[in-house]
Amino acid sequence: MLSYLGIGLMRFVALWPLRWVRALGFGMGLLLLKLIPQRRRIAQVNVALCFPQLSAQEQQALVRKIFICFTQAWFDRAWLWHAKPEVVLARTKLVGAVEQLHGTEPTLLFGPHFVGLDAAATVISQRVPRRYTTLYAVQKNKVFDAWITKGRQRFAENRLIDRHSGFKPIVSALRQGDPFYLLPDMDFGAEDSFFVPFFGVSTATVPSLSRFARLGRARVIPVLPRLTPEGYEIHILPAWTDFPTADAEADTALMNQRLQGYIETMPEQYFWVHKRFKSRPPGEADVYQRKK
Repeated sequence: MLSYLGIGLMRFVALWPLRWVRALGFGMGLLLLKLIPQRRRIAQVNVALCFPQLSAQEQQALVRKIFICFTQAWFDRAWLWHAKPEVVLARTKLVGAVEQLHGTEPTLLFGPHFVGLDAAATVISQRVPRRYTTLYAVQKNKVFDAWITKGRQRFAENRLIDRHSGFKPIVSALRQGDPFYLLPDMDFGAEDSFFVPFFGVSTATVPSLSRFARLGRARVIPVLPRLTPEGYEIHILPAWTDFPTADAEADTALMNQRLQGYIETMPEQYFWVHKRFKSRPPGEADVYQRKK
C-alpha cells in the first residue's frame, strides 16, 4: 500500500511546475541530511578523501549540496516518467555529438553515476528513439520494481538485462547494433576488479567498460547528465579514439582518470552517498569505520 501511495505521489508531483518540484527536493534533501546519518557519514568520508584541498566548512557545504541534488533528481523522475511528453521536451536538452547515437555501429554509452542518470536515459530514448540495452538490478519490492521498469521504458522498448545474466547477452546486444548504457563506476567488490587510482585513492573498479568494448568491438561514448535550473542538459561527448587497448587495467585506470575530470565540473551531482571505497587493497583499513 505504501508503494502505491508513493507512486501516486510521484504522479501528482508530475503535474507541478518545476520550481515546486525542485523546492520539494531541496527541503527533503536537507531533511534526509539530518535523518540518515549513515549516508551522511559516507558522503563526508568520500568528500574528505576526494577533495582534501577543501576546508572542513567547504566540505560540509558540498555534502549539503550532494543531498539536495540527489533528492531533487529523485523527485524529477515524477515528471520524467509521468508528465506529458512535451513537458519533458521543454525541460531538457540533448547537446554535443548527438549524431553518434544514430547508426548501427556497436556502441557503449558510458554513463557515470551522476544524479541525472535516469534523466539521461529518458531524454536520449525520447529524442533518438531506438532500442537501447542496459543492466538492471531487480528490486525486492515488486510494485516499485514494476514502476522503475516502466519508467525506464517510457519512450522506447529498452531491454533491461539482469545484472547477474553474464556477459553473453550484453555482447550479443552490442553486435546487433543496440547501444548499451553501462554504469561501471560503483564498488562491486574486489574479486573482479582492479585497484586503480580515483581522486588519488586506490579504488576497486570493474574493467567492464574495457572488456565489453573489446568483446563487442564497440566504441565508447560518454554521456553526462547535468541538472540545471531549467531541467537537464544531457551532454554526448565524442567517442574515445584510444579505447580499448589490450591492457584492461590501463583502460580502467584511464576511465577513472577521465571520470574524475567529468566529476570535477559538477562534484555536487555525483553519487557520493555510495561506499565507493568500501573494498580496500590487502592490509588497508576500512575508510568508513569510525576511528576509536
